[in-house]
Amino acid sequence: MIIGLPKEIKKNEYRVAATPAAVAAFTRAGHKVLFEHDCGIGSGFADEEYIASGAEMKSHEDVYRLCDMLYKVKEIEPAEYDLLHEGMIVFTYLHSNAHPEMTRVLLEKNVTGVCYEDIDDDEGKFPALAPMSVLAGKGGFLAALNFSQAVHGGKGILLARIPGVPTPDVTIIGCGNSGLGAAELAAAFGNRVTILDIDYKAMNEVSHKLPPNVEFLYSNRENLLTCLKRTDVLINCILWPKTRKDHLVNREDLSLMKKGAMIIDVACDDAGAIETCRSTSHDDPVYYEEGILHYCVDNIPSAFSCTASQTLSAATLPHALNMANKGVVEAMKEDKHLRRGLTTYKGMLTLLETAQKHSMPFTDPLEAISK
Repeated sequence: MIIGLPKEIKKNEYRVAATPAAVAAFTRAGHKVLFEHDCGIGSGFADEEYIASGAEMKSHEDVYRLCDMLYKVKEIEPAEYDLLHEGMIVFTYLHSNAHPEMTRVLLEKNVTGVCYEDIDDDEGKFPALAPMSVLAGKGGFLAALNFSQAVHGGKGILLARIPGVPTPDVTIIGCGNSGLGAAELAAAFGNRVTILDIDYKAMNEVSHKLPPNVEFLYSNRENLLTCLKRTDVLINCILWPKTRKDHLVNREDLSLMKKGAMIIDVACDDAGAIETCRSTSHDDPVYYEEGILHYCVDNIPSAFSCTASQTLSAATLPHALNMANKGVVEAMKEDKHLRRGLTTYKGMLTLLETAQKHSMPFTDPLEAISK
């Protein structure tokens, strides 16, 4: 199989899907890898490293035109639509329910779309999301550290335990990978950290990984309002179902928060768990709503591109190799977890959540590949 490795064109995206080590794994297995000039430069990987690993450098257009599998990081942008061709596999973070136009293009062009974010494992977790979630959580706390500084328009509070002054409060919604990442740093700095979640088992597991300055509360309305009143930083780390119209934190709830408090929305669901949140970029990361600073950058891991690319490549490579070695149909039939990520196949939409959100016809993935 011919694997295409393009340079990401989305603004502020510096990650690359495959490191030179991953390229070497493809070539050892007998596959051909085509890469675009400087595709890995944002993550610290030079063209020479890809060539030494057995890859061949091609133009942007040829990477798309010649590949059987386009292996990338971000969703397909409008500038890439005309470069897609029938029968190709696109393996990336598709986020199809957030990009209906892109999804329709994939369907019209009979592209096989496979998304990282929905591939699960035997424990019901999402291994391709996990490393990015940890980075997003840690990066979210680092953003709070930055924007709490007076020189950046913040209240001038150092988010750390300092003798003689009140210890800052950090509230984290969700104790998954993002929540754990944020809590590790926030707690290590000595803050008073509260994690809200609805899953006792998950809270109990995470509690053994964190120090005593982290408390765990059931995520109910009473506890949430208590935390909103005292917190200096609210970090949202839960994905909100796209079909829900309600919110965990409503606009009017922001009036309960301290003056100068911050909301860091790692999940970045527009008007999702937090009603006032909307996605921002690294170029323009913050805005104010109801007097509260909001940071909602939707690709935090890109700021740590070298680390992110290495962990992402390691998480997705086994699935990419599986499809390359066996072909997409056999790989999907044999691996129910990979099949969970199948989004489009020969003009059929095979991801239920996207079909429901946009009222589009749905075909079961196994039925689609069996036709």
